[in-house]
Amino acid sequence: MNFPTGLFPQSWIIGAFALLALILLWCLRTAPWRRLADSGQMNIWLGGIVVLMLFWSMRAGVKPGLDLHLLGATTFTLMFGRQLAILGFSLVMAAVTLNGAAGWEAYALNVLLCAVFPCFVADVLLRIVERYLPPNFFCYIFGAAFFGAAIAMVSTGLLASIVLWLAGVYSADMLFDNYLPYFALLGFAEAWMNGVLITLMVIYYPRWVGSFDDRRYLYKKR
Repeated sequence: MNFPTGLFPQSWIIGAFALLALILLWCLRTAPWRRLADSGQMNIWLGGIVVLMLFWSMRAGVKPGLDLHLLGATTFTLMFGRQLAILGFSLVMAAVTLNGAAGWEAYALNVLLCAVFPCFVADVLLRIVERYLPPNFFCYIFGAAFFGAAIAMVSTGLLASIVLWLAGVYSADMLFDNYLPYFALLGFAEAWMNGVLITLMVIYYPRWVGSFDDRRYLYKKR
């Protein structure tokens, strides 16, 4: 993740920018902007972007394009929904790229892999939890936040490995032996971080988490 310039063929770069442009246009048209009409919610959204910039700046890697860092996509998606989360992550990636941690040429690919994909995964898993699991507080925390974050991280690592392999950047053996396994460990850290953050917020600041409905998970549970 955080791919540098010169790693992918030009056709991949152009295709990624075209796809990202369509997704951002969809986000701009369908995002729940009323949520940010409240100055308090706007400050939380902007503050989350700043915190995510710090998380994404703390990374480890040994070869170009093989960086590892926490995502925070599940928490941001549960708080603001996938559209606002994707728009926020686009700003995060712009700041990270401006800081020299990634290349502008690969900006669209980085956003698609590190933001768009995990945000969609987090949203799908939330819908699965709401539809198939009991309306229980712990189902939300462990299903949507904890395990949802782990699945989003591991699946993002798998997709990144496939993209690097298909583009001919690294061999499949190298990626699946020396890169992808680390996402299992990173998935646990991601799950713990997202689970703790969502738990604390729904307890002390439930208005911050837009996907948490206290009437569904807490009303008449005693």
